[in-house]
Amino acid sequence: MPPRHNPFGQLLVALVTPFTPDGEVAWEDLARHLDAVVTGGADGVVVAGTTGESSTLTDHEKVRVVAVARETVAGRATVVVGGGAGDTAHAITHFRACEAAGADGIMVSAPAYVRPSQLGVLAHVRAVADATDLPVMLYDVPARTGVGLDLSTLLLASAHPAVCALKDADGDLARAAHLIEASDLLYFAGSDAATLPTLAIDGAGVVSVAANVAPSTYRQLLDAVAAGDLRTATSAHRRLEPLARALTTYAPPAVATKLVLHALGRIGSPRVRLPLVGPDQLAVDALRRELDRVRSLPDARTTGIHLDLEAATGGALAARHIDA
Repeated sequence: MPPRHNPFGQLLVALVTPFTPDGEVAWEDLARHLDAVVTGGADGVVVAGTTGESSTLTDHEKVRVVAVARETVAGRATVVVGGGAGDTAHAITHFRACEAAGADGIMVSAPAYVRPSQLGVLAHVRAVADATDLPVMLYDVPARTGVGLDLSTLLLASAHPAVCALKDADGDLARAAHLIEASDLLYFAGSDAATLPTLAIDGAGVVSVAANVAPSTYRQLLDAVAAGDLRTATSAHRRLEPLARALTTYAPPAVATKLVLHALGRIGSPRVRLPLVGPDQLAVDALRRELDRVRSLPDARTTGIHLDLEAATGGALAARHIDA
């Protein structure tokens, strides 16, 4: 079958949402970080997703994040919004508001915590996809949702005209190859470690956490694959590997990524919101060891940087949201 049009781009950044020390959204930091990753080569950003701490953002904040992203990228990149809801009606309301704010696409996973049947997941996906005119990227992340997207569910969902892509955190390359062959879903790696293997089997791209820190090196990797330059692509993959492990292994990705971005001077605070908290000393020591292994990344000179454990300790409660 002919290749499907890709409305998202190849390199998507799972964007963090910067906060002030007291837990409010740092809007200027957000705009500055958006500009940096797009200037660095990102084709798109996924805002208000897991790495963006969607579970602790209010609906109003999520919509404003979309609007700020739309204004900042100014047509240079796509804006995809994650962070749906556990009930379908709420998800529809959320994604319609994000469409009005300027989103270019939406990311839909199985409703977290609810653990619906595969028929329920399929009905949820179809109802959300019907609700807007935006392209839909499915997100299979059973470790977070409690329910995965079975192969048969993915194939049925792909028949919907709006459902055109999958971000897969499952990491099963055999299933990935089957999906790429049996459907016209655009297949995106859902973890940094799977980027090169996914591209090698004709995957469409990656939704990357580590590209928050090193977008231009990820751009180099993807461009080398497109040019058939396996040596350059493999070299970039190997150079990125300790960074990707640092940001996803020793603390939740939002926690580790904000800590590193703060150390690099790219955001003003490493603060996260409860129930996330900053890392302990053991995690910081492990992070530092991995970062000191990173070599030859012009956009991420991480060797010897100071990780500010004191600034990252604890988590913000954003008390005014409780009062509201």
